[in-house]
Amino acid sequence: MTKHIYDLAHIHLKQPSLVTIGVFDGVHRGHQHLIRQLVEEAHRTDRLAVVLTFFPHPDVVLRGLTGRYYLTTAEQKADLLFGLGVDYVVTQPFDDRLRQVRAADFVDQLREHLNLSALSVGADFAMGYKREGNVAFLREQGAAKGFDVQVIDLVANGGDAISSTAIRQALQVGDIDLARHWLGRSYAIGGEVVHGAKRGRQIGFPTANLEVWDQQVIPANGIYASWVYLGNERFMAATNVGVRPHFDGDDITVEPYILDFDRDIYGEYLTVTFEKRLRDEAKFDSLEALIAQIGADVDASREYLLANP
Repeated sequence: MTKHIYDLAHIHLKQPSLVTIGVFDGVHRGHQHLIRQLVEEAHRTDRLAVVLTFFPHPDVVLRGLTGRYYLTTAEQKADLLFGLGVDYVVTQPFDDRLRQVRAADFVDQLREHLNLSALSVGADFAMGYKREGNVAFLREQGAAKGFDVQVIDLVANGGDAISSTAIRQALQVGDIDLARHWLGRSYAIGGEVVHGAKRGRQIGFPTANLEVWDQQVIPANGIYASWVYLGNERFMAATNVGVRPHFDGDDITVEPYILDFDRDIYGEYLTVTFEKRLRDEAKFDSLEALIAQIGADVDASREYLLANP
């Protein structure tokens, strides 16, 4: 049984656990490498595999960041972690109070609430007030308080550690192939289908206008071949990301045109993956030219997705 807990204070484990701590935004290949080892060791020794993560992102709180920063929502992150075999995900609220907690005190909380028997971290890990809880400090704590500390190196990419920052940068310039390589899967966002201007319907290509979380990274403006997931169903799509310059728009929207599809899905939740960037967003000389290009985008999406199922 898996469970997502939204505050460390709300969990008291009886069974010993092997714990890792981090933001894990995106749950990229480096994260996956660490977590798979955690899960394998925990289950081999009859312990629970627990990931403690944070929301908001500490960078958002400490640096006052605004806008689109996250690669995953808290729920998307938990689902990805559960897919790797994790038993419990604890999403701990990060605020000014938590940032003042001394590392030794936080270790005591982990022991009290998670029945901590081992802590698995990356070599550059640090936690607690002024990041005092580095690996050497935690090993001293473990020796005094009865838990092990295991250090696992994150997967490197050409000598560099894979980072969420690098993935954000790749997406912001539309390099979804590089983002996919580092994530180990296609980048995906989700949202409820809401009413839009219905211009797509007027020109024969009705799109699903997604209400995407306003803090999640959206790939660079352009047209993408996509898969769309509606519950357990999957459909091909050509997805427009941008401001619809032909119609003088200014708000960025994510609008998949779902191929071979004719259903009312307002209020439904869709997940869209970004498989191939087909072209930049552009303004056309005429409505006819726009319609012709959309038709070509749909054909290109179909061709690519059929060849890469």
